Amino acid sequence: MKQSWRDRPEAAGAAVIRISRRVVLVLGRSLSRALLLPATLYFLIRRGPERRASRSYLRRVLPRAVTLLDVARHFFVFSATTLDRVYLLTERFRRFSITVSGLEAVDHALEKGRGLLLFGSHLGSFDALRVLSLERPDIMVRIVLDVEHNPGISDALNSLNPELAATIINARTAGPALALAIREALDRNAIVALLVDRARPGNAVQTASFLGSPAPFPQSPWLLAAALKTPVLLSFGLYRGGNRYDLHFETFAPSLTIGRQARAQALAELVQRYADRLAHYARLAPLNWFNFYDFWKLPDSGDGSCAPDGSGGVLRRGSL
Repeated sequence: MKQSWRDRPEAAGAAVIRISRRVVLVLGRSLSRALLLPATLYFLIRRGPERRASRSYLRRVLPRAVTLLDVARHFFVFSATTLDRVYLLTERFRRFSITVSGLEAVDHALEKGRGLLLFGSHLGSFDALRVLSLERPDIMVRIVLDVEHNPGISDALNSLNPELAATIINARTAGPALALAIREALDRNAIVALLVDRARPGNAVQTASFLGSPAPFPQSPWLLAAALKTPVLLSFGLYRGGNRYDLHFETFAPSLTIGRQARAQALAELVQRYADRLAHYARLAPLNWFNFYDFWKLPDSGDGSCAPDGSGGVLRRGSL
């Protein structure tokens, strides 16, 4: 598991993804779920690094010994939520039972007129927040994504909903342009959503205790939030089996302040608070964890893949 998350190859080529996309839309969700078993077996048999990463995580989150069946179930849930992305991105919400909690926190934050930053993770389905378009069609949502990572998957999924794809802010945009795009969206009282659990290679990290072990988290989202002085909320879309999702929103802070003095302590406290909330939801839905790499690999472990530089890297290329 020496590879970082950016080094892992796509599970399937773009052509296969496009074919699968057409098949699942024609067959419908119930029949398409028959595809989940071969997908699960593929990961279980052919993807050794992901299999080992699954065991490493499950040993931390489950209160018992981990079995191969646990790993298989973990891959099955990942495959199921990946399949559901097709339907969620095409706004076929009627296929799902989605319970939403904390939506009042979103309304309260937007009442301030400064927009908000919505921090998500690779726990559960980030696409489930699309239900906001039903609950509050007046809300503009801009998602910051690395569209160049797994481009085959990104292109195939984006083609399902070109209108939604047009709202994506590319995380690999040069630093000043990325910050400007986020600032402009917030000025229009939009929700800017981004995933904040993975540290990009070469960017500054903050170590926090997560599920009993130290893990590196990126600094840049928190420094960005402090610079923008905008409300920060957390979002978790947990898959509960069948067609059920629980979508949780909660306020993290009305705004963040990180002073020049005691900056390291402030960052450490913020990231630890986030790691504690991430661990809370991971324990609620243990099989929803979709970071299939050595998440707990620290910067000083030898390869410098997430070497801290002390600058925070807020405006550097691809820092989010």
